[in-house]
Amino acid sequence: MSRAHRPVRWRLLSAMTTAIATAGLVAAPVQASPTLPAFPLDPAAMIAQVGPAVVNIDAQMGYQSAVGAGTGIVLDPSGVVLTNNHVIAGATGLTAVSVANGQSYEVDVLGFDRSHDVAVLQLRGADGLPAANIGNSARVAIGDPVVSLGNAGGHGGAPSAVPGRVIGLNQTVSAADELTGSTETLTNMIKADTAIRPGDSGGPMVNAAGQVIGMNTAASDNYKFAQPGGEGYAIPIDQAMAIAGQIRAGVSSNTVHIGETAFMGVGVVDSNGGARVAQVLDGTPAAGSGIARDDIITSVNGRPVNSATDLTDVLDQRHPGDTVTLTWRNPGGGEHSATVTLVPGPVG
Repeated sequence: MSRAHRPVRWRLLSAMTTAIATAGLVAAPVQASPTLPAFPLDPAAMIAQVGPAVVNIDAQMGYQSAVGAGTGIVLDPSGVVLTNNHVIAGATGLTAVSVANGQSYEVDVLGFDRSHDVAVLQLRGADGLPAANIGNSARVAIGDPVVSLGNAGGHGGAPSAVPGRVIGLNQTVSAADELTGSTETLTNMIKADTAIRPGDSGGPMVNAAGQVIGMNTAASDNYKFAQPGGEGYAIPIDQAMAIAGQIRAGVSSNTVHIGETAFMGVGVVDSNGGARVAQVLDGTPAAGSGIARDDIITSVNGRPVNSATDLTDVLDQRHPGDTVTLTWRNPGGGEHSATVTLVPGPVG
C-alpha cells in the first residue's frame, strides 16, 4: 500500500459479508470528457433497460452453516452468467433467479479465477434470457456518469440502482478472506462514487448507453451506514470478459480452474512454515488420512506449502478423482504423509 494514502477499510460485497480489505490507491490522471451526458443518470431508466439481464444469486454454504447472496450478469440467452468468484466461494448449493422472468434456476459453475475474482455460471435449463449489452471499459474516463445495479441486501426482485461518476481508474484493492485466511489483490479497478451495498457483488456498472463497463466487486466500509461519500470498485468489463471467454472455452491456467472444485476436507490458516489445520471435516478424504487439528501441512505432492493460500493454489489445479500425497507435521514435531483421493466440494 502506498504510504501516500491513509489506510481505508473495504469490503467485498456478497450479502454475507465475510471479507475485509485494505485499499492502496494508485493516483490516476484526470481525463477530460467534453461531451458528458446530463448528471446524474436516471436509475429507474437503467433498471428498465439493464435489469432484465441481471440475475439474483443465492448461495448455500453448508460447511459454514451460512447463506450468501450476490448478483450476476447474463452473457448469453442460454443462461451463461458472469459474477464474482467471492459470491460463490464456499457454496455447497447455488440458485439464481432471473429478473426478466422471475424463474429460479439451479446453477452449475463452469469455472472460476480466484486471483481475479471472476466466475462463470450456467443456469440449468435456461433459454431466451435477455443478455447484457457489454461495453468497452478501455473507453471509460474519470467524470463519466455511471449507475451500479445489484441485489442490494440480498432482497431479490428488481435490482437496486445507485448513480454516480467514475472518480478513479487503475485502482488496486487488496482483500483478505476472514474465513479461509487467503488473500487476493485486484488491480486496474474502476472507482466510482456509487455507495453500493452487500449483495451488489457481480452486478453491472453501466454507462449512459446502458452498456456494462464494469462488474461491482468492493466498496468503502461506510456503505453500511448509508453515509455520504461511499465509493464502489468494479472490475473493468474488458478484463472480466477476457477471463470469462477463457473459462467458456474450457482452457485452464495457473489462475483459471475449469469444472468441479477438488475438495480435501480441511480448513487451514496461515502458520509459520506451512498451513495450520483449523478444522477437519467428518467424512472427507482428510478425515481418513490421520491428519488432525493443529497439524501443519508442509507440502502436497512434494510442492512446498507455506501458507493457506499456497494450499488453495495447489488444489485449484486439481479435480475430483485426483490423488495427492499430503505431508504434515504434528505439534510434537513428528512428520507424516498420506495419499488421499480428492472429491467434489464447495465451489470457488
